[in-house]
Amino acid sequence: MKAYCRTKSEDRVDIQFQYVDPVIGLDRWFNFNRSMDDNVQQIKERIVTNIDKACLKYKKKKLKKLPTDPLDELKLEVQLLQGCEIISPDVTCRNLLVMPDVVIAVNGQLYHLDVDPPTVKTLKLPTSIMAGYQVYLSKFEVEYCITSECELIWYKSHEPVNVTPEDSSETWVQVGTGFSYPTSNSDIGSWLKVKCIPRNSSRVGLPECAISSQVVEAGPGQCPFDIRHNFTKESMGNTGFRVVTYNILADLYTDSEYTRKVLHPYCPPYALAIDYRKQLILKELIGYNADIICLQEVDGKVFDSDLKPIFSSLGFGAEFSKKGGQVSEGMTCLFNTSKFRLVESCSHILAEELPKNPLVNDLWEAVKKNEDLSKRIIDRTTSCHLLVLESLFNGKRVVVANTHLYFHPNADHIRLLQSCVALRLAQNLRNCQLELGKEVSLLFCGDFNSTPGSGVFELMTLQHIDHDNEAWSSKPEEAVRDLSLHNPIAMETACGTPPFTNYTSGFSGCLDYIFFEKSKLVVEQVVPLPSLEEVTRHCALPSIVFPSDHIALIADLKWV
Repeated sequence: MKAYCRTKSEDRVDIQFQYVDPVIGLDRWFNFNRSMDDNVQQIKERIVTNIDKACLKYKKKKLKKLPTDPLDELKLEVQLLQGCEIISPDVTCRNLLVMPDVVIAVNGQLYHLDVDPPTVKTLKLPTSIMAGYQVYLSKFEVEYCITSECELIWYKSHEPVNVTPEDSSETWVQVGTGFSYPTSNSDIGSWLKVKCIPRNSSRVGLPECAISSQVVEAGPGQCPFDIRHNFTKESMGNTGFRVVTYNILADLYTDSEYTRKVLHPYCPPYALAIDYRKQLILKELIGYNADIICLQEVDGKVFDSDLKPIFSSLGFGAEFSKKGGQVSEGMTCLFNTSKFRLVESCSHILAEELPKNPLVNDLWEAVKKNEDLSKRIIDRTTSCHLLVLESLFNGKRVVVANTHLYFHPNADHIRLLQSCVALRLAQNLRNCQLELGKEVSLLFCGDFNSTPGSGVFELMTLQHIDHDNEAWSSKPEEAVRDLSLHNPIAMETACGTPPFTNYTSGFSGCLDYIFFEKSKLVVEQVVPLPSLEEVTRHCALPSIVFPSDHIALIADLKWV
């Protein structure tokens, strides 16, 4: 048997072991949080005190059922040994932990000291679990090992049962193993339990369990993304790559009474909850079999607890870039590591680049002439995430830009300036790859909050913005004067200009794009968007079958 020791800090340690006394029927795990400066005698005294207290409680519960009182004759003996030698009572806990082959003997039961074994810190299941969806852990943290080496075992029961590390109750039936569990209609009405056995290459730690707080519920039925998956059943070949861009609607924008009652009153509150929406988002994204996935409005906690671990288990790299300011959301790029390797990843707050980056001197000269304009744009927290990916098959590189531009209706001029800053940063990174002798193309994805007739769209596709373009004066008191823009790289939108990529009760329009360098790439397939009938079946987005107020764009691009 083992006594598990976990160093909580430089000053404290947890010691845990399972004590069994068949005479009185006691079987319990004991946990001792001790100072590193405690000596062996103090540790022994604490063990005796805690076990005696437990025995006394057990006696009060069981005394009437026992013909005699075995506790009257019980005498607890505790020793700490190294090999066969008794360890001096003056040895401190700090020194004890570095000694080899230490054993705690409690009434003849020997517990070999296991210092800092693989340990489960946090293990939780989501609050919403639906049939027909993969169940992943909502929180999974370990120490002294990595999650991918841990063993996960899944169980279900029609009646909830208390969790114990070695719960072998017959009410729990094992239904699966692995990082996730694929629920089905046969699981509806059942509780789920997951047991984690933490491991590393040579050691095994103490198992931990988590039980779902709710039973498995029926899913929403077929979702529009299920139909779209018919076009992405197979991964794209090595001649190109499949791209997804998707604003997944951050939880911080849905978890409020204003959202539930004013912005999206047509969407049931349970369908706005992140644990519900995550199930749809993950199933949707995984089913696209994409190679590059650009996401906007990603909560930091969703990236850390869901996107990164889940997609890492599927063979994806995951990069996160938080927006500026105090918000906890940002952008994520996921990329298939069997097709690409990451060369570089960086993030830029666009407002911070304006006054200091020589690449945008002309923009800043025009902006700083107008105090209202300069204050407004400098206060924006908009960012751009840039990655350089290299194909493992042909060595060609792709500069991937991902952004989410400022949303306000009277801010066409702000968005045009932001897009130009981001574009120049991306093009500069592309030019650096050319200087290294690499063949490279540019891909620019995101929620641009700009319709096809906007200045942003014209800059991307027509390559030029005149000084008198109407976008410059979208707010007259902040009008941009005497500034013309040129985009030296001809770009095209992979999915065209659909009627809408965002559809709410107050607005619908095309705001999201996959822009690509058209001299280097061609479109091989565009996955059809949901129809107006599908989008409005539940009034607008989000809904019980659409987890976001935006629609994912998916395109297959092929190298020329």
